[in-house]
Order: sequence, then structure tokens, then C-alpha cells
Amino acid sequence: IDPDAPSPSNPTKRELLLWLVTDIPERSTTSYGNEVVSYESPNPTAGIHRIVFVLFRQSVRQTIYAPGWRQEFNTRDFSQLYNLGPPVAAMYFNCQRENGCGGRRLTATCELIYTVIQT
Repeated sequence: IDPDAPSPSNPTKRELLLWLVTDIPERSTTSYGNEVVSYESPNPTAGIHRIVFVLFRQSVRQTIYAPGWRQEFNTRDFSQLYNLGPPVAAMYFNCQRENGCGGRRLTATCELIYTVIQT
């Protein structure tokens, strides 16, 4: 999710959904899950953008539908719609267009914001 789209100073398209994977088995990777919305690379046009990965625990297997849009996705509403509860983990990285390359490359830094595992 990009909460800074299209720019951090004017995030009118927040939250921009970049990827949605469900049914990821415990102790495995997203490649074993169900890709509901295909991955879209971050494309910050201005400023430094935070790209956030949020993990929810699914208590039951259920059909989760792709939203009809990527812009203005709402993580809280999505969680409530599918009874997912609060996130069990999240992480983010910052990215921006690299100066001097015509805007073709991204630079990124990564930082863990929190991990909470519910038992």
C-alpha cells in the first residue's frame, strides 16, 4: 500500500493498493498464497513515499474479492469487511525517484515498524 500517492504533500489517492495476496500458509511465502491483485511496482512521482506491507491472520479460508480499483483502497474497511481483525505484522520501506537518472530508477530504504504475533 502506498499511503502517499500521488505525493506526500497531497495524498489524494491514498491508500494506493500495490499488491493483495490471501491464503498464505503459515511458515511459507507469498508464492504459496492466492494473488488477488497482482503486484504493481511503486511509482513515486514526487517526494519520498512509504510502501507498507500489512499482514492479517485469516481465521478461516474465505473468498476475498479484488476491489474494483487500486486508488483510495482502505485497509481498515477491508479488514472489517472480511472480519480479519487487527494486523499481526507490518513493515514499510521508503522510496523515491533517483535524481540525475531522468526518474527511471528508484532508491529505497527499509525499516520494520512493528511485528505483533497473535496466538
